[in-house]
Amino acid sequence: MLYQTENQHGGDVYGGGITLDFSANTNPLGTPPGVLEAVRRGLPQLHRYPDPYCRQLVQAIAAHEQVPASYVLCGNGAADLIYTYCAALRPRTAVELAPTFVEYGAGLAQVGCRVERYFLHQAQNFDLDERFLSFLEEKKPEVVFLCNPNNPTGRLIPLPLLEQILQYCAAQGARLFLDECFLDLTEDGVSAKSLLAAHPALLLLKAFTKSYGMAGLRLGYCLCADSALLHEMAAASPPWNVSSLAQSAGVAALAERDFLQRTLSLVRTERRWLTDNLTALGFWVCPSHANYLLFRGPLGLREGLLQQGIAIRGCGNYNGLGDGWYRIAVRPHGENEALITAIRQFCKEKALWQRIL
Repeated sequence: MLYQTENQHGGDVYGGGITLDFSANTNPLGTPPGVLEAVRRGLPQLHRYPDPYCRQLVQAIAAHEQVPASYVLCGNGAADLIYTYCAALRPRTAVELAPTFVEYGAGLAQVGCRVERYFLHQAQNFDLDERFLSFLEEKKPEVVFLCNPNNPTGRLIPLPLLEQILQYCAAQGARLFLDECFLDLTEDGVSAKSLLAAHPALLLLKAFTKSYGMAGLRLGYCLCADSALLHEMAAASPPWNVSSLAQSAGVAALAERDFLQRTLSLVRTERRWLTDNLTALGFWVCPSHANYLLFRGPLGLREGLLQQGIAIRGCGNYNGLGDGWYRIAVRPHGENEALITAIRQFCKEKALWQRIL
């Protein structure tokens, strides 16, 4: 049976007829002009193989993140690094949250890992707290997978709690895989990269996809002080897996100093507007720190919006959620207005049909 991946359930845009896409949480400002120019400049070099070690890009990432270059490994998108991490370690047991990004489970399933899930709850806004430590003590996993901010909830994990989890990992010989792909699109999220040197069992996942609108180029990277693990991950990857265009685009993206600040300003304003309007419709909305919102709404909403040319992410395949849960990206105001108008229309028509029946 084919594993139900994020792309398969968020991929309504590939069928055609979609005019507005809220299903993918990429930067609402699109791709920075400097990145587009770097891609254009790289086109004449397409006949050449890319640098298999991404040397220029690795140096740029190390300078940007203020970590040693030996901590950096690039990959063909964040998902590529999730799968190579699992392939390199081949853990027997792992713990992940529910709900969380479905690709962790997919990567672990491919290596036959048994996954235990710690369920988060709507009543607590799907927050992770110290009770998670007792769960780890009980299950004793080899690897812990966390996402900060969590996808699809947008909730942040406090750095002190992450330090406690790392202390558990150090005591038990376990590893922590921490996905920070959306962290740059939050205003108050704090990266755990300051903990890397003291905790070689910690690996941080990052991606250009979300922050710089580069989903089509596929570029991600991870940070880890365990050079042996990074070597094993590189060995588990195919050669030349990061294209020359992606490498050039990544270097250019890191030079876009004010792009993320402009993005954060838009996300802050529009996230509040969307939250207020969804709440006014009677939906429960998870208080998000990120550039996306999880909410609970009427059954059939995703299908109804598709008929209007609008794609949102149905969250029925997330462990711990189900039908009636949806995730939307925060987009520019005109698009957000069109979405709310379409949702109102769907709710109006649904109420009319219910009265007729």
